[in-house]
Amino acid sequence: MASAGKLPEIRIFPVPNPSERHRSEPLMRWKLIRRTLLILFLGLIALIASFYRADIPVTELRAKYANPASRFTAIAELDVHFRDEGPRTDTVPLVLIHGTGASLLTWDGWVNELGAERRIIRLDLPAYGLTGPNATGNYSPAYYDSFLHQFLTAIGVRRCDLAGNSLGGAIAWRVALEHPEKVRRLVLVDAAGYPLESRSVPLAFRMARMPVLKDWLTYITPRSLIERSIKSVYADDRRVTDALVDQYYDMALRAGNRKAFVNRFAAKPDSAWTRMATIRTPTLVLWGAQDGLIPVDYAHRFHRDLPNDTLVIMPDAGHVPMEELPVESARIVRAFLR
Repeated sequence: MASAGKLPEIRIFPVPNPSERHRSEPLMRWKLIRRTLLILFLGLIALIASFYRADIPVTELRAKYANPASRFTAIAELDVHFRDEGPRTDTVPLVLIHGTGASLLTWDGWVNELGAERRIIRLDLPAYGLTGPNATGNYSPAYYDSFLHQFLTAIGVRRCDLAGNSLGGAIAWRVALEHPEKVRRLVLVDAAGYPLESRSVPLAFRMARMPVLKDWLTYITPRSLIERSIKSVYADDRRVTDALVDQYYDMALRAGNRKAFVNRFAAKPDSAWTRMATIRTPTLVLWGAQDGLIPVDYAHRFHRDLPNDTLVIMPDAGHVPMEELPVESARIVRAFLR
């Protein structure tokens, strides 16, 4: 009971003003958005700092990857890296052309297996390896056809057996189409050239076609991206070694190559494949059954269209049989060329 004359304690709580509450809600949302954007921005800066890779000067890579067999020749303002190995008495050399993202090193296994009996010439295409980018950024099928014709003429090769993988295969059959007098025999290893529907595309290839991401690819290139891309074209990714990934990674970071890699994917295909049936050169179509990039269906398409070909499917190989199973694939090529 309250004492006489003393009023009970009264507490007064402020009543929120509805108009003030409604004004504060957009402000709170804006603060949340700003905080989220700041976190994303800081995360992007951290990503760039973690995965940014500077170009490697070509002089540094030459010291590491050029060997006594390496030669350099000037073709259309490019210093083209190539190797000329094996017996000089072989007057019709075997010329090897690599695919997208690769270099002449992809043919090491074939050189080891066939080099004692065949003169072998292999090169780094423009946009790749130690050769690097051209000045125009044009990497169309017509450009590569013209370039290879100039290269063979410059080094004095009038006639050759010509082999190519992927992009290199597309260049090889196009040279046989446009300059049949230069090609005695043709070897197409998981070759490109037809309008393509892939089942599995390396992540780096997908990024090179995407707006914004393709520009990032020229600066932000984690080694894991290269490793993942290589493993995606092998039938058995346990065959992908650290040394192989390091080699591809070094060549990708060669000054100018990342920009050239993106530009190459901007090149539009042409319709030369519609004349495939006019190629009369004896041809080996060699394919990995587990190729997801250019599926084995395309091997059968080459087989149907080429009038004078031999088809061999390797069941345990992916997109690069000459690299994944060099001994087995070289044995098939040796038998065909003989």
